[in-house]
Amino acid sequence: MSELLRAVILGIIQGLTEFLPVSSSGHLEIARFFLEDGVQTEMGLAMSVVLHFATALATVFVFRKDVWHILSTALQKDKDSIGFILKIIVSMIPAAMVGFFFEDLLESLFNKNMLLVGSMLLITAFLLWYSEKAHTANRSLTYGKSLLIGLAQAVAILPGVSRSGSTISTALLLNVERSEAARFSFLMVVPLIFGKIAKDLLSGSLAEEAISTSALGAGFVAAFVAGFLACKWMIQIVKNARLAYFAIYCFIVGSIAIISQFI
Repeated sequence: MSELLRAVILGIIQGLTEFLPVSSSGHLEIARFFLEDGVQTEMGLAMSVVLHFATALATVFVFRKDVWHILSTALQKDKDSIGFILKIIVSMIPAAMVGFFFEDLLESLFNKNMLLVGSMLLITAFLLWYSEKAHTANRSLTYGKSLLIGLAQAVAILPGVSRSGSTISTALLLNVERSEAARFSFLMVVPLIFGKIAKDLLSGSLAEEAISTSALGAGFVAAFVAGFLACKWMIQIVKNARLAYFAIYCFIVGSIAIISQFI
């Protein structure tokens, strides 16, 4: 398989699974496991940075009106906009702390361990199913709820745990209104992605990788387009209470991943 085709495949996987509640990290690990042994090396840090940058831009583009309104009114000292920004900051604390103190441990988990990925996908499936059944009210987002949603995001660093699935499900279990749960889930990760990208760029590790700009460009375009479509679709899925379908999908993929570990 050519480097360009691999980049497109990984870009589509990243774009779709970053927003759909099926775990982008888990699917990328599965893709690396089944494609070829060399994929993980060739599509390493540089491609990861590009794909995440593409999905972050897709999020900003989808919510561009919301982002502009929040930032512009916050500068005018609007309490609601300032409060939303502060809630985003609160939600970032758990994931930032886990990434800072346990980075080496977390990186060791991304070694194409299908047993771990499959088990985490099964947990994601249960969380999606349970939150869909349990959600009964439409209440506002508070600082305490933001922190709990942030904790769910920190757990989702594990390969196989869906970030959007865990954060949206946690918000629904906390009785946050569906549209607000989706919006907060997608926007809360953008600062973390840009922060991680900045850290990787400053580390100097990207210069050590040999990967063509055409492959990076193809991966970026594929991830952006797939991410844009998936984000728009996911907003409607949450509004229409259809998370249970993805619970079934995660259960099937998780089971296949576990079985593949022993074949």
